[in-house]
Amino acid sequence: MALHTYEAAAEERLPGPVWDFFAGGSGTESMLTAGREALDRVQLRPRCMVDVSRCDPGTDLLGARLAAPLAVAPMAYHQLAHPEGEVASARGAGEAGALLTVSMFASRTLEDIAAAASGPLWLQLYWLRRREVMRDLIRRAEAAGFRALVLTVDAPRVAYRPRDAANGFAVPPGVRAVNLSTEVMAASHGSRSGESALARHSREQFDASITWEDLAWLREVTSLPVVLKGVLTGEDAELAVKHGVSGLIVSNHGGRQLDFARSAPECLTEVVDAVGGSCPVILDGAIRHGADLAKALCMGADAVMLGRPALWGLAHSGDAGVAGVLRLLIDQFEEVMALMGAPTVADFGRSGIAYPVCGRLPS
Repeated sequence: MALHTYEAAAEERLPGPVWDFFAGGSGTESMLTAGREALDRVQLRPRCMVDVSRCDPGTDLLGARLAAPLAVAPMAYHQLAHPEGEVASARGAGEAGALLTVSMFASRTLEDIAAAASGPLWLQLYWLRRREVMRDLIRRAEAAGFRALVLTVDAPRVAYRPRDAANGFAVPPGVRAVNLSTEVMAASHGSRSGESALARHSREQFDASITWEDLAWLREVTSLPVVLKGVLTGEDAELAVKHGVSGLIVSNHGGRQLDFARSAPECLTEVVDAVGGSCPVILDGAIRHGADLAKALCMGADAVMLGRPALWGLAHSGDAGVAGVLRLLIDQFEEVMALMGAPTVADFGRSGIAYPVCGRLPS
């Protein structure tokens, strides 16, 4: 099944405000297409007369073996797409051999998600004003077997998202962030005309005062690797390494935060060069084909994260849909490996890509 088929089915099945919540962007929504346009400008340079009778798309990422350099990005409230929510997502990701990053605002408990998972799990965090809430969640994640923490650093507050504001979007009854107290999450359920409840919630609960020095506290309270999500500059990549992070995710937050920014693919090589191999770098966003995995690897990424398409699969057919979407990309990637003359992930490098003269990406 083609990826657009999953997307069309999800749009048809989901209520309009929920679809807008998943599909929409911030401001003018310019960033919804910027990453895709950037990846489309990257051209592959295949090599021939290479033994590709056996291609192995597998890789290791922070100690976890994956079927391909592919992970599911953190997204909140999977129950908006399917009654089983993140439990179904965990089953589907595990079946495909992919990593699942679970949102702090997951609609199923960390323990239930872990019980359903056969693949590795990471936990995503926003920095809350109440650090004891973060500490308790981290301890539960450690006990449940999560392998890393992903701190989102591009959202000191939720940006203005016109579709959510127009819909007065709030998390509907029957769905909630079950790993956090009702007190912490109360604002996310209060619908007001012309305003996003999630934006209001972020202003109340997110700590916009944190700096690089605050990472020391996070590293003190956990033994898990800490990965930063939302780094888009070499300067911040260097600071992240200096402050002991274990990985970086180059991400535009699905086009839902800073409008008119450089897209994540355009920032990837800058971040890769800044860290100089000292930690894994992951590209998040705009991944829609197995060839995109190859392009990201050639640009220096160690893996990619897939966002909305995983939710399309979940809305389509639960865990089977999630697994179907992931397997589609893995199968496409394996074919690209053979046609590129790259039988292993390690065979991808910058000599494998080129750019047209116009709209050239940084090299």
